[in-house]
Amino acid sequence: MILVTGGTGLIGSHLLFHLISNGNTVRSNYRTKASIEKVRKVFGYYSEDPSTLLEQIDWVQADITDLGGLDCLFDGVQHIYHCAALISFDPKDFKLLERTNVEGTANIVNLSLKYGIKKLCYVSSIAAIGPSIKQKEVTEENEWNEAKANVYGITKYNAELEVWRGSQEGLNIVIVNPGVVIGPGFWKSGSGTFFTYVSKGKKYFIPGGTGFVTISDVIDAMTKLMDSNIQTERFILVNQNMTYEKLFQKIAPQMGVSPPSKKISKFILECFWRWDWVRSYIFGKRRKLSKAVAQGLYHQKHYSSEKIKSEFDFSFEDMDEAITFCSEQFIEEK
Repeated sequence: MILVTGGTGLIGSHLLFHLISNGNTVRSNYRTKASIEKVRKVFGYYSEDPSTLLEQIDWVQADITDLGGLDCLFDGVQHIYHCAALISFDPKDFKLLERTNVEGTANIVNLSLKYGIKKLCYVSSIAAIGPSIKQKEVTEENEWNEAKANVYGITKYNAELEVWRGSQEGLNIVIVNPGVVIGPGFWKSGSGTFFTYVSKGKKYFIPGGTGFVTISDVIDAMTKLMDSNIQTERFILVNQNMTYEKLFQKIAPQMGVSPPSKKISKFILECFWRWDWVRSYIFGKRRKLSKAVAQGLYHQKHYSSEKIKSEFDFSFEDMDEAITFCSEQFIEEK
């Protein structure tokens, strides 16, 4: 039995499809029935009968922050993919991020030790690696600098510490640090917002850039690592280091619109995050752009995936084909 936490998210739902399609016995937690419908939609991208596949999953209603209600997830489980996480860059959400990402991960690690889980794969993020300095590529050995990290990155890094702690207590673990994941199904969050934004024919693009990876590459790397003898290692998963301008230029033709052609200036970003702070402080609105995130958008970040490539002779899929597929699914839905 394989347990997938966070199976109703982007990575989790695609992982569930892969595992079920390959004949594995799988269990996943969920919080609401509505979230399972998102998984059905993802399955529908790849199967003509998503409902039959969905019924093969042992769904258990459980929240990773509720330690007392998690034991039911672990009965008969041998391997765990811990994908569950909260994504937010609003400093006001720091305590909630800590509870979900750090305490939730600690709960999964502690129960994995209790139930003698054979291996755990933790899905972290390049946000927990740290930024590239002077155009140098970031590797798994990059020095962590919390002062330059956003609240999401800080909690993912601290969650990794819980996983490393588990390894010291005898748990076999691997950690993956994906870049921005390009995949269909979640158009109001993550990379899905890029497709939504470009489809509207917007004129402005974000400065800087980061590392991107396709959902298929993430799933392929995770399952290869879990099936291997590799343990107590972390792996950056980045297909391409790309500017946001370049990404938008790739998406726009698929949407039948002109790509954004005007770069948002550093001055505008500086003004916006300050205005956004005032707006949040006075009216209690959620932050759209924090200082840390704004400053992170000024530069192109570079990440190295040489470790995963050399470990498995790993080949990343064609990014343009993945963008085309996502765009087709977006157009069909919208």
